[in-house]
Amino acid sequence: MTHIDRVLYTARTHTTGGREGASRSDDGQLDVRLSSPGGPRPGTNPEQLFAAGWSACFEGAIGIAARRMKVALPSDLFIDAEVDLGVTDEAYVLQARLNVSLPGLEPHVAQALVDAAHETCPYSKATRGNIDVQITLI
Repeated sequence: MTHIDRVLYTARTHTTGGREGASRSDDGQLDVRLSSPGGPRPGTNPEQLFAAGWSACFEGAIGIAARRMKVALPSDLFIDAEVDLGVTDEAYVLQARLNVSLPGLEPHVAQALVDAAHETCPYSKATRGNIDVQITLI
């Protein structure tokens, strides 16, 4: 386990009602209704929040890698994240796919950026070896 030397930020949320409840951050910037995936109730679910958080963090990690490699990123880059909730051996599990678009970059440069981001992104580090993850350039 990695020990943090200096905390840069702490996210704090208060959640009630589980998947059928609500979650609010201490600063009020996040205030969401929660619902089960595919359910009739309006709201988001933890898998969507995880996909949004990971893809945003991963894009930031690509930006750091690009600055280090002195590569100009395309303004229309995007990441489509997919997080599956499934069951195996009667236990709930996640698996994920990040589909990364870096239009206009040479494929070997784009792959180098994605590889570097996957090594440095905290979400990638947290999931490495814990869930099935596929990262694809599209």
